[in-house]
Amino acid sequence: MINTLIFDFGDVFINLDKKGAMDNALKIFNLVDFEKDMINANVEYEIGKLSTEKFFSFYTHKFPHLTEYEVIDAWNYIIKDFPEHRLKFIQDLAKEKKYKLILLSNTNASHIDFIKENVEFFNDFKNCFDAFYLSHEINLRKPNTTIFDFVIDKNDLNPENCLFIDDTKENTDTASKMGFHIWNIDETKEDVVNLFQIKKDLF
Repeated sequence: MINTLIFDFGDVFINLDKKGAMDNALKIFNLVDFEKDMINANVEYEIGKLSTEKFFSFYTHKFPHLTEYEVIDAWNYIIKDFPEHRLKFIQDLAKEKKYKLILLSNTNASHIDFIKENVEFFNDFKNCFDAFYLSHEINLRKPNTTIFDFVIDKNDLNPENCLFIDDTKENTDTASKMGFHIWNIDETKEDVVNLFQIKKDLF
């Protein structure tokens, strides 16, 4: 019996443009692919081991032709709109009090600050959850098993009673191996608000 719903944030609630952001970044950096030090810096920032100041300083030193503003703009390019019907969906779930609601997101301080500035109902959204875990605040990230162990321990969960919803297959693969029910949502065809129709076999 499912009693806990664990949601990713990006491309589950808020829309992202991953390909557009990557293409835009490679264009302004004049690169074909992200270099290893850039990937490492991105991961370190995502788990809170680099401050925002040091993170953007890394990029402006590596690409001195770019201003900090241009780097920040490129970094936040990925974030698009947050459809209000998804807010209503999670608000209705919270009112029902039928499930424990948990958000588990790989993100970083700059993206969250940008969302807070541009999504006026962010606090209303956050308040719907019993627990709200952002990778840069808990120093853990998906798809590592440690982040799922953290959520299990903090909330006294049995994975067999949990449904984990994420758009990244690598993340849902790890969760599945740990005993969670999963929905690897395809954001191009599916919407989280249709959860109970698409995964009706679980409820």
